[in-house]
Amino acid sequence: MSATPQKVLVVDDDAAVREALTQTLELADLDALAAGSFIEAKDHIAPGFTGVILSDIRMPGRDGFHLLAHAQKVDAELPVILLTGEGDIPMAVEAMGQGAFDFLEKPCAPDALLAVLHRALQTRGLVLENRRLKAQLETGDPAARMLHGTSRIAEDLRARVRAVARTRAEVLVSGPPGAGISKVAEVIHLMSPDATGPFVKRPAASLDLAALDAALSAAAGGSLFLDEVAALPSAAQYALLERIEQGAGARVIAGASGDIASEVEAGRMHAELYYRLDVMPVRIPSLAERPEDIPVLFRHYVALAAEQAGLPMPEIAPDHMAALMAQDWPGNARSLMSAAMRFVLGMPGETQAAAELGLAEQMARVERSLLIAALSRQNGRASEAAKVLKLPRKTLYDKLARYGIRPEEFRRG
Repeated sequence: MSATPQKVLVVDDDAAVREALTQTLELADLDALAAGSFIEAKDHIAPGFTGVILSDIRMPGRDGFHLLAHAQKVDAELPVILLTGEGDIPMAVEAMGQGAFDFLEKPCAPDALLAVLHRALQTRGLVLENRRLKAQLETGDPAARMLHGTSRIAEDLRARVRAVARTRAEVLVSGPPGAGISKVAEVIHLMSPDATGPFVKRPAASLDLAALDAALSAAAGGSLFLDEVAALPSAAQYALLERIEQGAGARVIAGASGDIASEVEAGRMHAELYYRLDVMPVRIPSLAERPEDIPVLFRHYVALAAEQAGLPMPEIAPDHMAALMAQDWPGNARSLMSAAMRFVLGMPGETQAAAELGLAEQMARVERSLLIAALSRQNGRASEAAKVLKLPRKTLYDKLARYGIRPEEFRRG
């Protein structure tokens, strides 16, 4: 699961300064690792270090410059922030030219220190996230390559798709509008034993008996995806069930963005066909259920949009990303993709109103959405949500009270 790193390696030979810095970080819910010298610190400095470094420049023996050079050698994208004395500012400026992330003059106000650290931690989080995504792409795994997101829910979706794909059974892929049902169906095909066969997509509403048979014939040896299967004409539904039972010659993957069970109850969907398709269901979560995946998806869509438009990829400011996360996205991935295209083209889109709220209000909205998503996933169990969010229970209940969120509203059954 992706999250902004919270770890800070504090390096300072002055024990009193080191302790004061550590306390400041811990009060801000950051995980501080204290070291009194380069020798103590170097074992923590590794390519996979999930945090940033805050180091004094002047230390006996190997100083901050040596630490910076070592960190750059180990991982050129590991942020190092240097603490300087009054006379060390020219040295700090020089260090910036050598790759330091930033510098702060001692003594520095906690607010200034934390602002720089949070910026560095966000930068580090993006670097680590991009490395994870690149590693996934290099595996040649279609689920990793095409189904983006680093949340636990996204990981569970990929695992479900992989498990279902290995079989040749019929599959029902459901999800909210704009969630990418067709893409998930394609991934199931690409990971199936018949991946070398054709992948044929048809809107179910347009298929009469002849068109259904033609589609099955075109998909022979591969997969037929029927979009919005509940809209398949009644006669074609009976025929499809019969073809499946007799051996359709192609794997049938059905898609549904509405409540298909209610379609069965209303008599618009053949019950036997529904139960046959629902043997191997795959449900795609909405963006509201996994808001932590919005930054990953948006960056991916921005990169695609920039490539399609022949434009350089624009920088995405933290406040813009916060505005995106503060929205509900009822149109899910499709609407986020449209927002990415508008962003690349320099059009403000629907994020403008959220951005005008200010960063504090945007972040409050993001925090509220994460709390709601966690409670929804844990069936309203606040204690379990606290564990998932890695929060003390009291802190969680304080936040719930602040936002007027009632856990019992998220209990199902």
